[in-house]
Amino acid sequence: MTAPSVAPSVVAGTGAEEAVPARSPALAATLPPPLPAVRRLDLANFRAYVDAHLDLDPRPVVLTGPNGAGKTNLLEAISFLAPGRGLRRASLAEAARHGAGPLWAVAARLDTPGGPVALGTGPDPDAPQGSRRAVRINGAAAASQTALAEFLTVSWLTPQMDRLFLGPAGDRRRFLDRIVYGFDPAHAGRVSAYEQAMRERNRLLKQGMLDDAWLSGLEQVMAETGVAVAAARGDVVARLRAAIAQAGEGAFPKPDLALAGATEGALAARRPALEVEDALKEDLARRRRIDAAAGVTTDGPHRTDLHVSHAAKGVAADQCSTGEQKALLIGLVLANARLLAADRGVPPLLLLDEVAAHLDAARRAALFDAVLALGSQVWMTGTDALLFEALGERAQWIAVHQSTLSPGPTASPPLA
Repeated sequence: MTAPSVAPSVVAGTGAEEAVPARSPALAATLPPPLPAVRRLDLANFRAYVDAHLDLDPRPVVLTGPNGAGKTNLLEAISFLAPGRGLRRASLAEAARHGAGPLWAVAARLDTPGGPVALGTGPDPDAPQGSRRAVRINGAAAASQTALAEFLTVSWLTPQMDRLFLGPAGDRRRFLDRIVYGFDPAHAGRVSAYEQAMRERNRLLKQGMLDDAWLSGLEQVMAETGVAVAAARGDVVARLRAAIAQAGEGAFPKPDLALAGATEGALAARRPALEVEDALKEDLARRRRIDAAAGVTTDGPHRTDLHVSHAAKGVAADQCSTGEQKALLIGLVLANARLLAADRGVPPLLLLDEVAAHLDAARRAALFDAVLALGSQVWMTGTDALLFEALGERAQWIAVHQSTLSPGPTASPPLA
């Protein structure tokens, strides 16, 4: 593997490596190295990329190019270096290049506070149709994708999230759970266990199998994991609220957060966790016939909603203007990143897809200053390079066109 230069070494579709001359080595040498940072990224048969390679330095990465060029695909590839289904919530098969079969691979070399680490992931070739995700860390197979959380936390903003406050509760719940994963990677396993038990209970009820022993066992699992899930959500929301309240005023409005759910409410009222577990299990047993008729489990932590409001105005986010909603969401993502950095000593790697396009010049500059202050590498996409001109030589620029990568022009002249 070649050593990364100050400017990215970019190759796509050829399998060869070509060096790109550094733009400003002196400037890069004076910058504190952001951590974590992707220093090398390799893709194979991922989305529209046949074979792509990037050598990078720790500075922010600006990806520019027309719509459909492949910019978001690069962000999605990086999002697969953390546990979960990536920023598009795609199946493994959906991420494969069309016509290339079910297998693909994403690999990266990262700088982390603990030193360099090599991460790789893709469908397991030994699983039927690549239906299981494989993970390798420093060349060794990992037991599960959860192991990735030890090395990297990734946060993102995408255009699809613009309607987060207007869409269904499930979108906000998944958004919150991903925030919780950053503080407590085991949260993902508890959510999965709860949902698996719930699906099995729904199946039995739908088939009219009202065997008390089977259902009681599943409801016990749902009660235990459901209360643990609710407690983790409540803890993170409380900590976020406190961090947001203590932060100074800035370009992005402060969001206020609240959880709407019976289990979360009981825990917030200081009821003992075991008492709340018993109450949830009794409620599930009481609702069996109702749930059988409905075909779903009609209440529980899987129905929790995250309520967000504009703190200064006291107005619910879904009643705010489109611009205010976007600013609230950015403020929430930045608050989470700062809290993660304070809690774990390491900020998340940020992926911002087409975020700058909807901000005025003052807020764009404030966003750039905020992400640079985090001390983590940030990846940003846009169709217009001029939107990022305030970054200048503080960023590295890559042009994307039809899934081909090349050095992008900086929006301002190099510093001497």
